[in-house]
Amino acid sequence: MAAGPPSRVTFASEAALEDALSAPSAGLLASLRSTPGDIVILGAAGKMGPTLARMAKRAIDALGRRARVIAVSRFSSAKAEQSLHASGIETIRCDLLDRGAVAALPDAPNVIFMAGQKFGTRDAPSSTWAMNVVLPSISAERYARSRIVAFSTGNVYPLSPVQGGGARESDPTAPVGEYAMSCLGRERIFEDAAARRGTRVAIVRLNYAIDLRYGVLVDIASRVLRGDAIDLRMGHVNVIWQGDANDWALRCLAHASAPPFVVNVTGRETLAVRALATRFGELLNRAPSFTSAESPDALLSNASHAHSLFGDPSVPTSTLLEWVAEWVQSGQPLLGKPTHFEERTGAF
Repeated sequence: MAAGPPSRVTFASEAALEDALSAPSAGLLASLRSTPGDIVILGAAGKMGPTLARMAKRAIDALGRRARVIAVSRFSSAKAEQSLHASGIETIRCDLLDRGAVAALPDAPNVIFMAGQKFGTRDAPSSTWAMNVVLPSISAERYARSRIVAFSTGNVYPLSPVQGGGARESDPTAPVGEYAMSCLGRERIFEDAAARRGTRVAIVRLNYAIDLRYGVLVDIASRVLRGDAIDLRMGHVNVIWQGDANDWALRCLAHASAPPFVVNVTGRETLAVRALATRFGELLNRAPSFTSAESPDALLSNASHAHSLFGDPSVPTSTLLEWVAEWVQSGQPLLGKPTHFEERTGAF
């Protein structure tokens, strides 16, 4: 685990956290100069969408442009929608499986596709396939002339040897379970759009983003704090600060192409779950306990290509651990959405 500077930030509120998560980098500002125009975010009300929308708006404002950021979702939470309005972001309520509703969405040269379904796949696989394959098809047809950055997942890769550094973009895909298969289906839909219509696409295979309210590190820290045993079956993981993941995804607009540009987005390190739990034990003054044993392979991605393009993540793992420990120990809000990172059979 790479050493990093000690935490110099205390997040006293969700507002402070949101501000940090949505801060655009100088690299993003430079990148967006080459991709002018409005940005439509499809599926903007998920875990990452609101902070990505705010980041895009802050970047556009910093560039002195008058382009719009338009967040599209069903918006089951009025509070979430109002919060976006307060940041100067337009919102449109839309069922993205409704072809007529999608056809009525405004044109935009830049599209960030974030819609999808993971949890509940085991009980309702048809719904997952509709969300992860049919919905992208509708969106790709509507925005055939736009640049599209489509969020995907490292789950499209097979489990890889821990000592191998993780799967690269050139490695064969071999998804495990229906969720991962449907995600590969989503990628194939965008590949087809690029092949048949010339749509410029970038596919972002993310694995795993860290907010302080959810994510693999929050799952581990929360279990240590409660005294729950840490399952070591998936004994190694990759993580990245959500602010960096959003920043890099927006910068991928400049790389959208036909055939699609594909990039893994995560941190440099292969992190041992046991070591993460042990460090959280030190920070939280708890002795972690463990169950099962580490396997020789895990769901791991090699993001060296992203690092060559975008640089190192702005927040090192050591700092993320300190931030997460402080957040959970102080009883700050959590989303209550465990990642189930320990799942090895793809049943979500």
